[in-house]
Amino acid sequence: MTAKHAGSTACNVETIIRQRLGVLDPIRLEVIDDSARHAGHAGAKSGGGHYRLLIVAATFAGQARLARHRLIHAALGDLLQTRIHALSIQALTAAEVASTAATVS
Repeated sequence: MTAKHAGSTACNVETIIRQRLGVLDPIRLEVIDDSARHAGHAGAKSGGGHYRLLIVAATFAGQARLARHRLIHAALGDLLQTRIHALSIQALTAAEVASTAATVS
């Protein structure tokens, strides 16, 4: 796979992630592709990318962290079995962001 094609694929995966997470009506959505930092890793060899995610949505109000992650996993569906090897998730409400000044870490 050429560097140009690899970048294009990552961009497509990020676009798909954004589209699928749209069902959660995010106020803020940051998707960071960390795949390059994991070059040579077994998951990277099979084509699965490494991503960090910050999603802020009112949908998360009153929900425990595990429930929020389940909503995200349900929205991403088959991507987690094929195109995403690792996903770091920060799922917050707007009030939580205001109180912690959260950023993707």
